[in-house]
Amino acid sequence: MSEAGWEKVHLDELDSIPVAGVVWHPVRRRLGIEAFGMNAYTAEGVGEQIVEEHDETSLGHQEVYVVVRGRVTFTVGGETIDAPAGTLVFIRDPSLRRVGIAETEDALVLAVGNAPGRAYEPSPWEATFLATPLLDEGRFDEALELFAEALREHPGNGSLLYNLACAEARTGHTEDAIAHLREAIAAGDRYAELARKDSDFDAIRNEPGFPG
Repeated sequence: MSEAGWEKVHLDELDSIPVAGVVWHPVRRRLGIEAFGMNAYTAEGVGEQIVEEHDETSLGHQEVYVVVRGRVTFTVGGETIDAPAGTLVFIRDPSLRRVGIAETEDALVLAVGNAPGRAYEPSPWEATFLATPLLDEGRFDEALELFAEALREHPGNGSLLYNLACAEARTGHTEDAIAHLREAIAAGDRYAELARKDSDFDAIRNEPGFPG
């Protein structure tokens, strides 16, 4: 972070992290932004997602997507939006499902968001996105520390607990994985159904205490 009170970075200098079917370029984390969420996204190719299909119901965020370059097709609440470079798409209603598809190789989208009337907090999903490539690269201790750090900021968060349990199951931390999975299920019933189908838990599914 710049001691001058400002900082400059080019979009092409940001980290590129393939995750959740898109390529994530962390902006908020790179610059240390504390007032709002901001991230950039590219796609793995033409016709691929550049904004993953999702809604913002759990966080209540309103979002603006800025097409910085290239061309993107958004689908928001079932409506199709052609978005060439320079287009801003504002999604006021957090419950609307949205997805963006890259129509050109150079497509890049900047996403900015926060919940109205509420002080910004970094979203829990950032830790999961950061940890996923670390797990794939075998950098297990770094990935587990990311989850631990995020849980200190978001204690009891079901999504973080669930993804931590997945990581622990993959890395042989069986007792911790079962304990954190149980905590995740206590935070939200949907995690029990997810766990029943999740191959991350196959190696520990028959262990004592694994939630049935």
